[in-house]
Amino acid sequence: MRLLVFGRTGQVATELARVVPDAVFLGRDRADLMDPDACAAAVRDCDAVINAAAWTAVDKAESEEAAATVVNGAAPAAMARACAGLGVPFLHVSTDYVFDGTGDRPFRPDDPTGPLGAYGRSKLAGEIGVRAAGGNAAILRTSWVVSAHGANFVKTMLRLGRERESLNVVADQVGGPTPARAIAGALVGMARAMAAGQPGGTYHFSGAPDVSWADFAREIMAQAGLACVVNDIPTSAYPTPAKRPANSRMDCSALERDFGIVRPDWRAGLAEILVELGAKA
Repeated sequence: MRLLVFGRTGQVATELARVVPDAVFLGRDRADLMDPDACAAAVRDCDAVINAAAWTAVDKAESEEAAATVVNGAAPAAMARACAGLGVPFLHVSTDYVFDGTGDRPFRPDDPTGPLGAYGRSKLAGEIGVRAAGGNAAILRTSWVVSAHGANFVKTMLRLGRERESLNVVADQVGGPTPARAIAGALVGMARAMAAGQPGGTYHFSGAPDVSWADFAREIMAQAGLACVVNDIPTSAYPTPAKRPANSRMDCSALERDFGIVRPDWRAGLAEILVELGAKA
């Protein structure tokens, strides 16, 4: 399968390079997401296109929403239109932040959206643009992405866990940590099926079981053999520029039904990440 990937250094793009090393990866030097027309022009003859590039600085988006919306909204919409024109399947990674985070049941793909902040609004704009393009497109919403690459919660907890005897971590936000490696595998599986004629749609994919940030942190410490004690705190005790959803649980049953892709166990994924980082106890 001839695969074109927008993104090169992010967590998911890095893992995609491991899964499909012969794919063409477009970094910022070849496809600047601040220039949607250039992104559209970069779509060439291939069997499928994956957009694994995005503005992921959630708090920074609050003060730079216009730029975030170009990157997360206009650019993927332009890619999707180009793919539709060529008859090429397009896959786009989105987020649980398109929801308002209320309640305690997993969000389904067809649930009403209601972003709490600029980042979520920018990602929702991308979803709307991708659907409006009219081609065979799939939107894969995911959450709490972690890997051995880039900046993420696992690497932050490992650093702080080595430096401190105890940590305060938010315990009233619940979701599914998702290894970037699993996301990459899901995207490639979907791309192959769509290149063979299967229709896309909007899907959810997150790790299981659902857990709080505090309990996730405790598992990181346990697997890494760190004695750091994790104390539960409410979100109100850790203010951030962007409001985080309290409920990031996602119903992933449609993805299993249509593509046979099941939720990964994030605890096993965490073990692999720690081994790669040389931090496994």
